[in-house]
Amino acid sequence: MSRSYSLGGILAGIILSLAAPFAHSAEPAVEALVRAGLHPLEMNKPAPHFFEGAVLGNGGMGVIVCTRPDAIMLHVGHNDAWDIRIAEKNKDKLVPFEHIWERLKRWTPEDKVWYNEYRKMSRENYAQPYPRPWPCGTVLLGFDRRLAELLGHRVNVDTGLCEVFFLVDNQRVALEVFVDMQADRIWMRMKNVAGQPIAAPFNRLRLLPQKGMDATNHASADTMTFRQVLPVLGDAREKDEALRLSVRIDGQVTPEYTQHGPFVACVQLEHGRATEIPNKIAELPQPTLDTYQSASDASRASWTAYWDRAGVQLDDHMLERTWYHNMYFLNCSVRPGVTCPGLFANCSHNEYGTAWHGDYHFNYNVQQPFWVTFSSNQLEKHLPYVDLIDFLLPLSQSWAKEFLGLPGAFFPHSAYPVEMTMNPYPVMPWAMEICEVPWAVQSLWWHYLYSMDKDFLRERAFVPMREAVVFLNAYMRRPEARGPQWNDDKFHIYPTVAPELHGLRADPLLNSDCIVDLTLTKFVFQAYLEACRLLDRQEQEADLMRDVREILDNYPNYPKAESQRGTVFVSVPGESPEQVYNAPASLASVFPGEEIGLHSPPEELQIAINTWNNQQNEGGNDLVFLNLQGARIGQLDLERFKRQINYCLLPNGTCTDRILQSGGRYTDQTDFDYMARMGIWFENFALPVVINECLMQSYNGQLRLFPNWPMDKAATFHQLRAVGAFLVSARCVQGMVEWVRVQAEVGGTLRLINPWTTSVEITHNGEVSTMKGELLELQTKPGDIVLFRSSHQG
Repeated sequence: MSRSYSLGGILAGIILSLAAPFAHSAEPAVEALVRAGLHPLEMNKPAPHFFEGAVLGNGGMGVIVCTRPDAIMLHVGHNDAWDIRIAEKNKDKLVPFEHIWERLKRWTPEDKVWYNEYRKMSRENYAQPYPRPWPCGTVLLGFDRRLAELLGHRVNVDTGLCEVFFLVDNQRVALEVFVDMQADRIWMRMKNVAGQPIAAPFNRLRLLPQKGMDATNHASADTMTFRQVLPVLGDAREKDEALRLSVRIDGQVTPEYTQHGPFVACVQLEHGRATEIPNKIAELPQPTLDTYQSASDASRASWTAYWDRAGVQLDDHMLERTWYHNMYFLNCSVRPGVTCPGLFANCSHNEYGTAWHGDYHFNYNVQQPFWVTFSSNQLEKHLPYVDLIDFLLPLSQSWAKEFLGLPGAFFPHSAYPVEMTMNPYPVMPWAMEICEVPWAVQSLWWHYLYSMDKDFLRERAFVPMREAVVFLNAYMRRPEARGPQWNDDKFHIYPTVAPELHGLRADPLLNSDCIVDLTLTKFVFQAYLEACRLLDRQEQEADLMRDVREILDNYPNYPKAESQRGTVFVSVPGESPEQVYNAPASLASVFPGEEIGLHSPPEELQIAINTWNNQQNEGGNDLVFLNLQGARIGQLDLERFKRQINYCLLPNGTCTDRILQSGGRYTDQTDFDYMARMGIWFENFALPVVINECLMQSYNGQLRLFPNWPMDKAATFHQLRAVGAFLVSARCVQGMVEWVRVQAEVGGTLRLINPWTTSVEITHNGEVSTMKGELLELQTKPGDIVLFRSSHQG
């Protein structure tokens, strides 16, 4: 019920934004659909490898279209399709943290042996190959190479249509392939150069189940099906799941492959409880030219609506291409109502897409893909993450109580979208990354800020946020975290582990007050206090609010060090400024903490700039994260950013995780490309958020335009979403901002940092006035449209 209301509210806002015309003909919208069409993904040769194939999807189903010199292979995956087996051994061997902590404080040779054995034992479950995303099989269409030559393929990202090109009888022909945006189906048809339907050169059709689970096959005259059961461990057969992949053609598949005319085919994937997926031939729509066209029209309409929500037009081909390609991949990989994507989303085949179980890592990986949903005006794509937090909340509450004896929710380091009765990764030291608690719920508050949807705040966000606050408040009030041993009156976060650095030990140096913990905890504390005010819960929450305010009044300072480039932030007290980071932790107060930025006092901003110039990151976890931090403080070198994108670019147009340097966890003998072979990294589809932040920032409630954009390059953006539920469009050209247009979805105070040195002409719902000053502030109502121009502009 809560999902339906929140999605409905979002869609209503989208419809409102699309319905409103521009207030002035000189402020045209970016035609995002047209711009997207300028950036197809092309391969002018066969693409047999998984990372060369075309990426298609509808947010649930994912398809990789690989092309061999003798066949086309459609590798099918789905966010909902998982090997749901899970090992949950040794639960009775897990001990409360107090026991581990006492051994760490003693740290005798006996304790060291015990600790290493305990870590080994606690990792046994994770060492199993399951759970994992389960590839849903492959559709193979073969042809006689003497009669047809495969030339390459093109993905039209504006429409989601893939074209596979052949040479047949010296004529260029194409197979059209697209994924239905309303159902888990793939549609195909063959056409000639004039676009007319024709027969295909195919002479064989096969369905290939993923190896490792038994499959049963069925066939009729025009349809082939396989069904595969994905069982749970044990005897609870009623919990088994299954998938069924089928293909139907306008012709015959048995007793031999025969076409009846122009080639048209439909592939269908079904998944769910095994009791609901019959073990028989599936029923598919009849593949005719009419049914193909109907599905095509509906899918094109879906893509048109998607691109209408926001767009950019940049005098930088690579950055514009990066924006549209990754927004395309985002739409292929996530949608409301399906399982939250893991590390590799819905693209899997054999072992591709299954590393680290393809699971959820809460020290940035699972959060990062959703950063782009806010400013890119795609809020509904954040909802699967919200559903994930709801799903994990009971487990996290149990873990807080059982492991630490504390109330609230202690979110795990890793998790799966399957039934769990224990923390799946209770392994020291990673299990003590306290930052993962506030990080897990942070985006729930962002969702409110960018939508101003109080129903969402009340029904979806408040409870998980509060449970995180309850835990953090209790954790910071433990005797170990405050007292005379600290020589201050502050509430500390101790012990903790910086994101995958330094291990866990009793010495507060390197294991207390991690800057990621501090900034995110402060973020969530402040969000909780504001949420209580907005929801009129001050009376019910009085005790916890008082505790939170007391901690904020006695909060630790962020760790710093002196470097060759001046004072810098470091991730934990006692850390060297020369530390090579796994993830860009030292600038966490810039992002995701959103405390320090271009709005900050000069001395504070300078420390952040020093940190940016001094920090070393090993790569693999920073393509989006680090460069977003740079944009927030106006220090991102866009040319260097583009070179890093190019370094990480795969043949299919996605960006992988590639190492940048040794000296941290990696050595000179490390394969810098080892993560590139694991799968298609969902997290890097957030790349457009870096570009968005170069064009517009609103995180502190003030609109700041083109803060990290070279003003000598023209740039236009359309309907980027800002804090306060404002949809913002603007253009800069020839060194100045030409115009700004803001639409208020829900109304409220609009604050714009004046991009001109002159007074400003404001057209507010057709009424013209003039304002001046560094900060322009005015009140808006739902649906208001405000146009800003320099009053001295010709």
